[in-house]
Amino acid sequence: MDTSEFEKNSLSNIILRSAYVPSENGVDKTFFLGIDEAGRGPVLGPMVYSAFFCDEKQLSILNDLGCADSKQLTEERRSSIFAEYEKHNNHLGFILKVLSPHMISTSMLRRDKYNLNDISHDAALELIQLALDQGVNVKQVFVDTVGDPDNICAKVVRDQIVQNWKIDEFDEEKQSIKYGSGYPGDPQTKRFLIESIDQIFGFPKFVRFSWSTASAIIENKCIKVTWDDDEDENATSKNATKKRKSEVIETTTTTTTTKTLFNYFSQKPSTKNDAVNRRVPGSYFFRAAHVEPVVFST
Repeated sequence: MDTSEFEKNSLSNIILRSAYVPSENGVDKTFFLGIDEAGRGPVLGPMVYSAFFCDEKQLSILNDLGCADSKQLTEERRSSIFAEYEKHNNHLGFILKVLSPHMISTSMLRRDKYNLNDISHDAALELIQLALDQGVNVKQVFVDTVGDPDNICAKVVRDQIVQNWKIDEFDEEKQSIKYGSGYPGDPQTKRFLIESIDQIFGFPKFVRFSWSTASAIIENKCIKVTWDDDEDENATSKNATKKRKSEVIETTTTTTTTKTLFNYFSQKPSTKNDAVNRRVPGSYFFRAAHVEPVVFST
C-alpha cells in the first residue's frame, strides 16, 4: 500500500483505497462490509480505520487466504495475506482512513472536545458512505465493537506507516532512539517520550500529546506558558491585574522568571556565517513544520 502522501504530510488525515474492480456486464453483486480499527491505544503514531467489503457469494476467498483476527497472526503472515488481496480485486476491496496523531490530539484538547469515540464513529460512517459512493452494493455491515482486537487491513497499514515514519524533529543522533510497542505502559515507550520532549515545542508529530502519559511529561518537563483570552475569565474584578499574553514562566530551584515568548525568537546580532553554523534550539521542529530560516544582515 502506497502511504507516501501521508508520509509527506502527517499532520492531516488521508483516505487510501484498494484497486477494486467494479462489476462487469451489468452483474449486480451484493457485498458484506466490515469495519475495523488499529492503533486505538498507543500513544505513538496514527489510528487507522478500514472498511473491507467482499462479494457475499465469494466469502470462501477469505478462508482460503487464511484471514483471522490480526492478533492471531504474525506480522509476516498479515502482510502476506494483505498482498494477496489484489488477486481478487473483482470480488473484494477496502477503503482506509488514516487518522493523524496530531489531529487526534488537537481534536481531543479543543474547547468543544471531539473525543476518540466520536472520532471513531464518524470515521466508520464516512468509510461506509465512501464505499456506497464507489458503487459497492452493500447488503450488510459488520462493525467491530470499539476497542476489540484489530483486524488485518487496518493493522497492516498502520504497521507500515509506523515503520516508515521518519521523525523530522530529531537530529541524526536521536533518530536511533527505540520507541518500543508505542503503548503507554511499555517502559521503552516511556523512555522514548522522555528523551523526545523539547522544552519549547513539546513532542514530535509522531506522539499523541493528548494522552495522559504524554501530557504528564509535558507538564513536568516543558517551560510553563500561560495563554490569556481577550476577556480574562479568571479576573474577579475590573481592577484585577491581567497577565501579559503568552507569558513563559522559567523556574529554577531559587528563582522564578517571567518572560514573553518573543524573548525566545528575538533577533540576536550575528553575521551570516554565524547564523548558518549555529545550532538554534528547536530548529529541527522548524524544519519539520516546513519553516524556512531567515538570515538578517547586520
